[in-house]
Amino acid sequence: MGILTDNMKRLVDEQQLGFHATVCPDGSPNLSPKGSTRVWDDDHLFFADICSPQTIANLRAGSLIEVNVVDPFARKGYRFKGRAVIYEPGSIVFSEGIDRMHAAGSKLTGRVKAIVVIEVQHAAPLVSPAYDDGTMAEADMLEAHRARFARLHERRYRPG
Repeated sequence: MGILTDNMKRLVDEQQLGFHATVCPDGSPNLSPKGSTRVWDDDHLFFADICSPQTIANLRAGSLIEVNVVDPFARKGYRFKGRAVIYEPGSIVFSEGIDRMHAAGSKLTGRVKAIVVIEVQHAAPLVSPAYDDGTMAEADMLEAHRARFARLHERRYRPG
C-alpha cells in the first residue's frame, strides 16, 4: 500500500485541478494551478508542463513541491508534498504520461513540453474550519456550495 489512499486518488481524479506551490530561487513563492494533475500510482502524482515556465525553473533549481487538491463543494481535500522529476520528450515516462493523458481524453497533449512526476513523501487532509465546531455536516456544506455555485453560474452565464 502506497501513501495515496483510495479516497485521495478518487479526489484527484475527480477534481483534476491542483494548485502547485514551489519556491523561487529568491525565496518568493510560486503558486500555479494545473488542470492536468493526475494520479500516476500509489506513491506519485503527475502533471503536464503545458505552460509552466516558473514552476519548471523552480523544480530544476531544486525546489520541493506541494500540491493542494480540494473539492470546492465539500470544502475538503488533501495537500501532497514531495520531490518532482521532470521527464522530457523522448523519454519513456514522457511517452507514458502522454498516453495517460490521451486515455483520459486530453486535447492538449500536442502542447506538452514535459511530464512532471511528483514522489509524494507526505500527504495530509485539508478541511475547512467550518467543520471545526461540529455544527456543519458535509451534506449541509455540499448543499450550501451547490446552491452558491448555481447562483453564480446563473448570473454569469445566463443567456441574453
